[in-house]
Amino acid sequence: MMSVRTTVRTILALALSLTATIAFASEWRFDDVDRVVALSDVHGAYEPMSKTLVNAGVIDEDGHWVGGETHLVITGDLLDRGPDSRLVMDLLMRLETEAEAAGGKAHLLIGNHEAMNLVGDLRYVAREEYAAFAADESADEREHWFQRDVARAGLENGDELALRARFDESHPPGFFAHRRAFAADGEYGAWLLTKPLVVVINETAFVHGGLSPLIAGMGLDGVNEGLSNDLTRYVSVFAKLQQDGVLLPGDNFYEHESIAMAFRPGLETGTETMTAINEISELRESGLHALDGPLWYRGNVYCSPLIESSRLDEALAAIGASRVVVGHSPTPNRRVLDRLDGRVLEVDTGMLSAYYSGRGHALVLEGDEVSVVSELSPEPTVPMLHPRRVGERPAPGLLAEDLERLLATGTVGEARVDAAGRNIVTVSDGTATVEALFAEKAGRGFYPDVAAYRLDRLLDLAAVPVAVVREVDGVDGSLQFLPHRWIDEQQRFDSGRGASAPCSLDLQWSTMYMFDTLIYNEGRTRQRTLYSTDAWQLVLIGHANAFSNRRGRPRHLESLSLEVDEGWRQALATLNAESLEVELGDVLDARRRRALLSRRDDLLDL
Repeated sequence: MMSVRTTVRTILALALSLTATIAFASEWRFDDVDRVVALSDVHGAYEPMSKTLVNAGVIDEDGHWVGGETHLVITGDLLDRGPDSRLVMDLLMRLETEAEAAGGKAHLLIGNHEAMNLVGDLRYVAREEYAAFAADESADEREHWFQRDVARAGLENGDELALRARFDESHPPGFFAHRRAFAADGEYGAWLLTKPLVVVINETAFVHGGLSPLIAGMGLDGVNEGLSNDLTRYVSVFAKLQQDGVLLPGDNFYEHESIAMAFRPGLETGTETMTAINEISELRESGLHALDGPLWYRGNVYCSPLIESSRLDEALAAIGASRVVVGHSPTPNRRVLDRLDGRVLEVDTGMLSAYYSGRGHALVLEGDEVSVVSELSPEPTVPMLHPRRVGERPAPGLLAEDLERLLATGTVGEARVDAAGRNIVTVSDGTATVEALFAEKAGRGFYPDVAAYRLDRLLDLAAVPVAVVREVDGVDGSLQFLPHRWIDEQQRFDSGRGASAPCSLDLQWSTMYMFDTLIYNEGRTRQRTLYSTDAWQLVLIGHANAFSNRRGRPRHLESLSLEVDEGWRQALATLNAESLEVELGDVLDARRRRALLSRRDDLLDL
C-alpha cells in the first residue's frame, strides 16, 4: 500500500521510472507475423474469453499458451461490468510471459475502461470486481479512509452507525485494495501503465475505439508516447493529491478538478500541491479522455462511409497501416463485421452475454486470409459485411434489402397523422411490423423520397431511410421507413441532447447541407430532420420540395460555407448521366437529373 506519508520525491521518481519503462517497452510495429488473433471488450467475462482463445488455438484447456509464434491482441476493456476482471488480468499477465518464451506475443492495448480505472472513473466497476480484492484489504485501511471521508465532509459528530452504513455502501469490501492495486505502483496499475494505445502488425492497426483525425495529427509515436504519458502523469498527480488530503480514493474522476480547485484559495502559489492541482486540471483536457481520442472514438463504426472514408485514410496513412481492427462499439448483430471495404474490422461482439447478449469471437489473420472463430466453435467463418442501417429497426437483423421487400409487398395497416402532419402507416409481413411515411407522388414519374433514398445509396451517405414506390388505398406514392425510436430536430434542440453522438452532429449536419444543396431541397425543416435515438444518427425525410430544376443553392443555404472534402469529391465524381438514369430513371425525370448534375459540377468547382 502507498503510505499516506509517501513523499513527493517518491511519487515523482515513480512517474519518471514508469515513463522510462514505457519508452523501453515501446514496440508498436511488428512485421512478418504469420498469425494474429484479436478480440476485444472482455469486461470480466473470463470463461467466454478462455473458450474463445481455446477455439482460436491460442491456449489449451488449462489456460496455457499453445499459440507458438501467434500474436494475440486484445484491444482493451478487460475491466468493468463483469465479475471476473481480476482473473482475466492474471491470465493475460501470465500469457505475456508464456507467449514470449514460445516466440509469440500477447498484446494488451489500453481501452477506455482501463484508463477509467486508473484515473478514478469507477462508474462501471461491478461489486464482484471489488469483492475479488476484499482479502487484500485490512480493517485499519478502511478505518483510515473512513476517518478521512467524514473529516472532509465535516461530519465527525454525526451518527456513527449511519455514517458507516453510508461509507460501506459507497465503498464496498475490497474497494480500497482495488484502488491500491490500480495505483501507479500497484500490481495492475504498474502493468497497465506500460501498455500502448495502438499497435500495427503487418500493416493492420489495432486500437480500442478507432482512428480519428486526432490520430492522423499525432502519428503512432505521438499517441503511444504522448497520451500514455498523460495517463501516467494523471495517476501520479492523483496519488499526490490524495497524499496531500485534497482528494480521496473514491472521488469521481469528473469531480477531481472542481474538488481540487476548491483548495486553491488557501494555498501559496508555487507549492507542490498547487502545481499538482493545476496539472490535474490541464490533464483533463488530454486527448486521452476526448470523444475523438483513440480510446473513445466511434466514428469508424458510426459515421457514414461518405463522412468517414477519407478521414480514415488519412489516419491510416499517418501510422503506416492499411486497415484497422477496433473494439469499443458492440456490433448490432454481435458478430465480427467488415466495414469500409475491409479497412475497418469490428471485433466487439458483446462477449459479456449477461450485459450485451453476445458471444466471444476472435478475428484470425493469416497471410491474406481473414476468418473468425467463436467461443462456441473452432470452425472458421468470415466476417459479415457491416449492414447499411439508417434508423433503428424493430429487429437488428432486418437489413435494408429486407425493408425494401417489406415496404413493397407487406400489408398496409393502421394509418394516422401525427402532430407535424406526417402520414404514418404500419406495414407488416406477418413476421416484422414497421411504421412508414406515406407521401403522394409529386408529379409524373417523380417520387422524391425514393429518389433521395437511391441517390443516398449511390453516394454512401447513409442518412435517408429506405423508401419504395407503393400505392396505398388507390393513391400512387411512396412508403419510407420510419425508425423504430426517433425524435425530430425540434425535440432534440429543446432537450439539448445529442452532444455525445458517436458520429458528431456537426459532421452529420455538414453532410446534410451538402446533400440538400445537391438536390436543391427547399423543404428541410426541423420536423423533417429526425434522429434515431439509439445512436443519434441523422435520418432525413420529407423531400417533396427537393430536386428543383434550378442551379445554385436553396435560399436557407446560400450563406453557408460548404467544404467539399475528398470523400465528397470522390462520391460526386461517381455520378453521371448513365448511372442516374439507371438508378433513378423511374423516380426522377430527365430534366431534374440534368439539373442535379449541374449542381454537382458547381460543388466540384468549390
